[in-house]
Amino acid sequence: MLLAYAVIVLTVGTILFHFLSPWWFTPIASNWTTMDQTVNLTFWVTGIVFLATNLFMAYCIWRFRHRKDIKAHYEPENKKLEWWLTIVTTIGIAAMLAPGLAVWAKFVTVPDGASVVEVVGQQWNFSYRFPGKDGVFGTTNIRLASPENPWAIEPNDPNGQDDVVVSSPELHLPVGKPVKIILRAKDVLHQFAVPPFRVKMDMVPGMVTYFWLTPTRTGSFDALCEQLCGTAHFTMRGRVVVDTEKDFEAWLATQPTYAQTRAAAAGVASDGQATYAVCSACHGAQGEGNPQLNAPKLAGQAGWYLARQLQNFKQGVRDKEGQLAQQMDGFAATLDDTAIKNVVAYIGSLPDAAPPATVSGNPVKGKEHYETCAYCHGGSGEGVWSTNAPRLSHMDDWYMKRQLQNFQQGLRGSHPQDFSGAQMAAMAKTLADDAAINDVLKHIDSM
Repeated sequence: MLLAYAVIVLTVGTILFHFLSPWWFTPIASNWTTMDQTVNLTFWVTGIVFLATNLFMAYCIWRFRHRKDIKAHYEPENKKLEWWLTIVTTIGIAAMLAPGLAVWAKFVTVPDGASVVEVVGQQWNFSYRFPGKDGVFGTTNIRLASPENPWAIEPNDPNGQDDVVVSSPELHLPVGKPVKIILRAKDVLHQFAVPPFRVKMDMVPGMVTYFWLTPTRTGSFDALCEQLCGTAHFTMRGRVVVDTEKDFEAWLATQPTYAQTRAAAAGVASDGQATYAVCSACHGAQGEGNPQLNAPKLAGQAGWYLARQLQNFKQGVRDKEGQLAQQMDGFAATLDDTAIKNVVAYIGSLPDAAPPATVSGNPVKGKEHYETCAYCHGGSGEGVWSTNAPRLSHMDDWYMKRQLQNFQQGLRGSHPQDFSGAQMAAMAKTLADDAAINDVLKHIDSM
């Protein structure tokens, strides 16, 4: 009897939790209200079956409880009951599947006049591409992917020259306008999901998938990867900002075309030498760094990473790091894009010498911790541009320690535009304490 009562209490409690729970869908921000209707229908069908099944089980526990002088009746077949169960189950499954199939048919039937944007997924971020004035995307070839061409666009295809490319994980869309979202992946299986839009679709290497939506309200919405795509899957985040038509056009006008990115002049080391004279006061004439001045080694670090950090300082992305970041903010503000390219090119010409180790730790334990780091930074700490991971080997361990602590404490990686920093902030928390940090840095020193 107690078991029967327990089943009833658990059943009623589960239903009450469902209706009273504060955890529910975020307010919808697209035209796909039918998604919610379909989910609600599924809840009602499965909820009724859940209630009926559990109450029937409680009844059976009570009705057929053990009693003296009562024998169990064995009935191996009951065709009438089987027919009823088959019919009722079929109706229930059809009630759940049919509306979903109808919504799916609309989900992939793009209305006339819809604009188009491509989402490119890779470990572990998103980038985007709009067709140019010709309205046609250029062809792509994954073998062409590089720091200068992360979209892997075919450079000899004339249709791709005016494609508008967005390297940031932040995508802007106009409100009230239907848009077709084309999806592709550069490495492994990903998914592009925006919960307030009620949309998601797998991104499959070698395939192009798509869906469409109409944003119905302005705002900023998280884009997620909801397919397990590797160690840092949980940090793969993007953002979709829905603007007014005027604001969207203004944002789009600031994004470069593929032709413009190709035509952009490479940095000139000789021109950057004079600019670096100011940097050398802290970072050293050979970019060797100076711990007394809190200036890390620059020589040997990837140019794309140095350029990104200078841009971050210019934009105040690293302001929370305090006085040291503010010092860099002031210097970076004096550099335009050309000057950044030039000074980075000059730093790339400096000799790369391994700095002395300053951290004490256990390299054996550190090797175990580094197995996670290796997925982004490479097995030898060489850095991997495609995962936005800078070089670690032969760089200052004291500086890396401070940055790991900054990530853990939210001093770095918390700015809304620091997508890569947010990933590191999450990963840094896998190191439990300073001893773990020291151990992994000691292993990096040994590379």
